[in-house]
Amino acid sequence: MSRKHVAVLMGGFSSERPVSLSSGAACADALEAEGFQVTRIDVDRDVSAKLSALRPDVAFNALHGPFGEDGLIQGILEYLEIPYTHSGVLASALAMDKSKAKGVAAAAGIPVAASQVINRFSFPAEHPMKPPYVVKPVREGSSFGVVIVQEDQSRPPQIIGSSEWRYGEEVLVERYIHGRELTCGVMGDTVLGVTEIVPQGHSFYDYDSRYVAGGSKHVIPAKISPNIYQKIQSLSLRAHQAIGCRGVSRSDFRYDDRFSEDGEIIWLEINTQPGMTPTSLVPEMAGHAGYSFGEFLRWMVEDASCSR
Repeated sequence: MSRKHVAVLMGGFSSERPVSLSSGAACADALEAEGFQVTRIDVDRDVSAKLSALRPDVAFNALHGPFGEDGLIQGILEYLEIPYTHSGVLASALAMDKSKAKGVAAAAGIPVAASQVINRFSFPAEHPMKPPYVVKPVREGSSFGVVIVQEDQSRPPQIIGSSEWRYGEEVLVERYIHGRELTCGVMGDTVLGVTEIVPQGHSFYDYDSRYVAGGSKHVIPAKISPNIYQKIQSLSLRAHQAIGCRGVSRSDFRYDDRFSEDGEIIWLEINTQPGMTPTSLVPEMAGHAGYSFGEFLRWMVEDASCSR
C-alpha cells in the first residue's frame, strides 16, 4: 500500500511567517515519523503552480495570518481539488474578520464585548469609548497591532493613524475585559480541555508571551470551577459550529472573576489555524485528551477534504 503524500504548507508572507515556519517544520517532521510521504512547501505567489505540479493527496495547512487563514489558500486548494486540513473558504474568511465573527457569535448566543469598527484614518481625536478599551486590527492574528488604552490615558493611541501602522485600514475598538485568559480547542465535534494562559512579565497575551520561551505559562486543566469549565467548553463548540469551522479551532475568552465565581465570561475570537508545534496550545490540549502529537496530526490528515 502506497504512503499518502502530504504537502505541508508553511511560511507564507504574512507577519506570522516565522510562526508558520516553526509550525510547519514540527508538523512535517511528525508526519514523516507517522509514515507519510511529506513535501515541505514554503508558500509564495507561485504556490498554485507548485501544487499543480506536485499533486499531493492532502495539503496540510500550517500557514498563519492573511493568505493562510483568511480563505485565500483554501480557495486555491478548492480550485485544484486538493483535500486540505482545517476550515474551508467561508469559515476561514469569516473567522479572520474579528468584527463579522463577533456578529455571528453574538447571534448564536455567545457573550461578546461591546465594540465598533473604525477606519484608522478617521480615528477620532477623543476616546471612541470610555477607557479602558482595546484597539486591534480587524484582520490579523497573534496579537499583532493590539493596543490597550488604559483608564488614565487622556487621548487615543496616536500610532493608529501613523505611517508606522501596518495592519490594515480598519480597526476594532472593543471594551477591555479584566480577568483571566482562557482558551479551549475543538477537534471535529469533540471539545478539548480548557487552558488558562498566564503571561509571564507581560500585561497580556501578546506576540512575545505566545512565542518567546518563558513568555507564558499554560495551565491545563484550568483551575476554575467545573461550572465555568463546562461553560467555556460549550461556548467553544457553539462558536466552532456557528462559524462553520472544520478540523480544529481554538476559541479565546476573558473570564473576570474579581467579584464573584460566576463572574463574566466574554468570547474574544476564534482561531482556525492555531499554532502547531508540540508545545502549542491546541496540541497540548490534544495531548491532555490522550493523543500524541503524531496521532493528532494523523487525525487531521485523515479528516482533510474539499468543499469544507
